[in-house]
Amino acid sequence: MKVILRSDVEGVGNTGDVVDVANGYAQNFLVPKGLAMRATQGAASQAQAMQRSRDLRNIKERQNAEELAQSLESQTIAIQARVGQDDQLYGSVTTSEIAEAVEAQTGIELDRRDMSLDEPIRRVGVHTVEVRIHSDLRFQLTVEVSPLD
Repeated sequence: MKVILRSDVEGVGNTGDVVDVANGYAQNFLVPKGLAMRATQGAASQAQAMQRSRDLRNIKERQNAEELAQSLESQTIAIQARVGQDDQLYGSVTTSEIAEAVEAQTGIELDRRDMSLDEPIRRVGVHTVEVRIHSDLRFQLTVEVSPLD
């Protein structure tokens, strides 16, 4: 069955896309939840309008994300943690702690799930964290971990 997506559905498509899905999936899930509507000739123009608005929104979001990335790339986020012997941390610095530190120091709110660490931060020093703030935009955030006074 051909349907027009009203919102982004992971693994299926984006808003305004005309996709072919199983009849049961469309009738039992997508249409009742308001995620899609049956594709008719009249709905095709509506789908094009949805795609245009999605594209405009996506361009604005990407521009905002690029500005945010430029402002954060130039900064170093300082985090203090309890340290034992040989500059080894008690525990590790998590993405939640990094997100809290970014918000406290810059006022910019980042989601911890958008950050990825190659390995947990367990030592004092300067580390880089990859942050994904847009579907196709990633940047490196510099985090400096120092001993708690």
